[in-house]
Amino acid sequence: MLRGRGELTTRVQKTLDLVITALSFIAAYHIKNFFLPTSLRGLSSNPNYYIVLLLIIIVWYISFAWMGMYISYRESQFWQFFVRITKSVLLGVVILSISLYVFHIQGISRMLVGIFIFLNILLLTASKYIIYIGLKRLRARGINTRNVLIIGSRERAVDAVKSIENNRGSGYKVLGCFDLDEATIGKPVVNGHQVIGCMAGLEAYLKDNVVDELLFAMPLKLIENAAEYLSMAESMGVKVRIIPDWQLDKLMYRPGIANIRIEDFLGLHTLALQTTPPNEAKLFIKAVGDHVVALIMMVLCLPLFVLVGLAIKLVSKGPVFFRQERLGLNGRKFILYKFRTMVNDADALKQELTLMNEADGPAFKIKDDPRIIPWVGTFLRKTSLDELPQLINVIKGEMSLVGPRPPIPSEVTEYSIWQRRRLSMKPGLTCYWQIAPQRNDMRFDEWMRLDLQYIDTWSLFNDLRLLLLTVRVVLMGSGR
Repeated sequence: MLRGRGELTTRVQKTLDLVITALSFIAAYHIKNFFLPTSLRGLSSNPNYYIVLLLIIIVWYISFAWMGMYISYRESQFWQFFVRITKSVLLGVVILSISLYVFHIQGISRMLVGIFIFLNILLLTASKYIIYIGLKRLRARGINTRNVLIIGSRERAVDAVKSIENNRGSGYKVLGCFDLDEATIGKPVVNGHQVIGCMAGLEAYLKDNVVDELLFAMPLKLIENAAEYLSMAESMGVKVRIIPDWQLDKLMYRPGIANIRIEDFLGLHTLALQTTPPNEAKLFIKAVGDHVVALIMMVLCLPLFVLVGLAIKLVSKGPVFFRQERLGLNGRKFILYKFRTMVNDADALKQELTLMNEADGPAFKIKDDPRIIPWVGTFLRKTSLDELPQLINVIKGEMSLVGPRPPIPSEVTEYSIWQRRRLSMKPGLTCYWQIAPQRNDMRFDEWMRLDLQYIDTWSLFNDLRLLLLTVRVVLMGSGR
């Protein structure tokens, strides 16, 4: 999932930075040995520079972690990266010097170390700059953006809007401002933004619109029942930021689900409450893995796509693929693809079958659905192979391989507030529900709780485990 919060590319960046560090040392070694003027050229065979290189990699790994070099590309200025790179390299040199003394490694060329330090800082800075500018340009084109709703319309709100507008490359978009009094609706705030609602309508707005973050830019003590609004946003999985003064202690509010921490938000110090997994490095790895695996699976499954398409065409009139509007991350709409397993006018016939619905809540399921295409449709649903075209959605970035199943909009309108939090993570092809015994007889609330359990306990290892268990379920043919 590309979510642009916190340490966006930590593990990938650590590997890249260590490779760059190693290359910097190798380049410095060759420059000192072969490319300097004759009087300065050359190196002795003692010490063993392979051992020195190994020591540098270990020391620099520790130094990068200690100096907190992996900060958010979205929320930080580039000079912050340069400062942290310089501090990390200089700390590495200090630790390296101590290590060389402890291990009695003598005779290392000071000029070689000097060249290495220069190249290391230069190349690390260049790599960060390329990534920083690349991500900034993508966000400026509307890719990987985040929608922010601001609570407040006065000085703090104005500062917040200006900070966001002045950092367009961050990908944050201001939806508008909410205030306390309904009479202020339509009141201009700054830069063309205005008050679009009042606090009484906040719940309805969050349900009907894509809101990634809620930024409180007014004193919480002025908001009646402010703790209830914080709790509501937390329950729905919407990230909350609060610009000081710090009022949570006076509200006697303690987050029940969210992680709470102080974050720099485009130059504004905020208190952040976030219910989705806070480890953005692992989420980035998950997103990259989704794209790579989905592309590989698409190539490998092309013959199967052709065979299934021919089978559907032979037994039923209509298209091969079923397209349906679903809701993704924080309510973003997208078109989901499946192999068609029902007759062509299945949606029209659904109204006639409402009384046969066996599922509770807003879900709709019938054990022996008469709309299913005989043989082919039954086989595809039992093996869950009808879901394969959703690899297209994964490649497009609308879905993940593992995550809560994407609901249809009409279902979400019937959700309780706590159930909406399942939209706070990108939907997937499989999750706990897909591997649960007797999943088709599971109550709707239990299904929702399984999805929230996935979000609250998410890890890369768990995703891999769910994928392997899903393969077993497909082979067993337990779908319906």
